[in-house]
Amino acid sequence: MLVVAAVCPCPPLLVPQVAAGAAPELDAARAACVDALGVLAAARPDLLVVIGPDDTDTDAGTDTRRYAQGAPGTFRGFGVDVDVRLGRPAAEPGAQPSPALPTSLAVGAWLLEHTGWSDAPIEGLAVREPIEVDRCITVGREVAARAARVALLVMADASACRTLKAPGYLDQRAEPFDTAVAHALATADTTALTTLDPALAHTLKAAGRPAWQVLAGAGETADLAGALLYEAAPYGVGYLVVTWS
Repeated sequence: MLVVAAVCPCPPLLVPQVAAGAAPELDAARAACVDALGVLAAARPDLLVVIGPDDTDTDAGTDTRRYAQGAPGTFRGFGVDVDVRLGRPAAEPGAQPSPALPTSLAVGAWLLEHTGWSDAPIEGLAVREPIEVDRCITVGREVAARAARVALLVMADASACRTLKAPGYLDQRAEPFDTAVAHALATADTTALTTLDPALAHTLKAAGRPAWQVLAGAGETADLAGALLYEAAPYGVGYLVVTWS
């Protein structure tokens, strides 16, 4: 059952070594993420699942991909010698090496290392576009049933079309879309999250849409209250930090 969740943005610039001091705009976002992970730890979950969009080139043949505890991630592709792991490697003799984490989960792994997470076993779940809303809901329900006390760390960015210099250029629909997402997350409104339009989200380059809807599926029967810790759009991309507890 889902007992707590945190939503954090997942730009590589959240990692200070990647930003190289050039992104002070994200200092407040980092601080909010640390606070959000504190809420996760305080709930003392039996399992933490880190969820985010899949940006890998690997053709997994499926719309989701799971990553075991200890799965490796790296930011070497962004020009820095920084490697991470999704928690401490599990001691499983004969276990096959895990594939490298997608960027969103690598940022999540960095946050967990940065805050010294050691409170519960960890798994990763990457969701790949295109994935239908109903499928996201089903996946969320399955995740919530994995343990008696499940925590989710949802790594998800909102639209990337908030300004002329944004990655997706300016789209006047982006700010209202992000506002609606922020309100749905801040009020733990699972119904509103399930009604987000996948086509519009794709057009606005809101990569977090599937992960938010997995969260909606996981939390549909949980009686949780939301709290918005951070909302901004540096670089024209919507970033949100929210907790459900």
